[in-house]
Amino acid sequence: MRDWLIINGKAGDGKRGESFWKAHLNAVGMTDFTTRDLTQPTWDSDICEGDRVLVAGGDGSVNRVASLCVERKATLAVLPSGTANDFSRNLGLPEDPAELCRLVASGQTADVDVAWIDDRLFLNVAHIGLGTVPSREASQGQKRRWGRFSYLFTLAQRVGLQKGIHARIECNDQVAEGRWLTIAIASGAYFGGGHYIAEARIDDGYLDVVAVRQRPWLPLLVAFITTRLLRRTPRRNDTVVHFKAPECQVKLRHAHTLTADGEDMGRMADVVAFTRRGVLKVLCEQLAPPQPIMLREKRFTPSDTHPMAWSSSGPF
Repeated sequence: MRDWLIINGKAGDGKRGESFWKAHLNAVGMTDFTTRDLTQPTWDSDICEGDRVLVAGGDGSVNRVASLCVERKATLAVLPSGTANDFSRNLGLPEDPAELCRLVASGQTADVDVAWIDDRLFLNVAHIGLGTVPSREASQGQKRRWGRFSYLFTLAQRVGLQKGIHARIECNDQVAEGRWLTIAIASGAYFGGGHYIAEARIDDGYLDVVAVRQRPWLPLLVAFITTRLLRRTPRRNDTVVHFKAPECQVKLRHAHTLTADGEDMGRMADVVAFTRRGVLKVLCEQLAPPQPIMLREKRFTPSDTHPMAWSSSGPF
């Protein structure tokens, strides 16, 4: 077994780079590892089955290294250094870097799910519609100044400009069709800089598909504040639908941009996503066993009110 430290020095505000993590790793007795720069074309050469790969970067960097770990059956360790760091939240990793490095050195592991669209792996969320705007348009200056709130800042700038997209969402026998502001296909509970789906887990074998219908911006803002800040569920609200399934298909009337873990995947008109349970080994504390899931078999129409719709992250 060999330990690797993969660094993306351009991630986040640049403060958690190679020297930062080496100091913390050395402090817990981890000194024998090979360091590679993720921006170099040969960063992944020589990584083998059973190796431990520590990646210091944001969710996009973690995504690239996770894909390699699944392919070569290596173990992934996340040293969160980006803007959003949603995958580290999904793993329940400590925010304190010294505590995190002690956990990495302990060698504790857990097996988590990975999702794919076509042959492209994603760990947190794939977005269609308004949800693609922050990752595509948030500037490096905004990210350095506002951190993960830069995504919300960019979203707020554009929410009044979005016309919505027409799509049909199919998850097993669950179907919803109409015009949507955004569609999120989530593998774990956290995405978009800390937005949270209460029923989701990264090891339950299901995708969580959350779609927000097109509505005037003021009702969306009121619903968002009610849900996120007051923790109160709006009554008789059909703005959001929420499906759980191992796979889903989104059929768009016209091709639209798709992002996955913040990376642009191009324009698509037919999106097929699926998850595979427990195919990625990660260094983290053992996750609590998932609760049994009762799946509803129902077709949703624009007049339906979904009982789980506003128990999660709100409209964004």
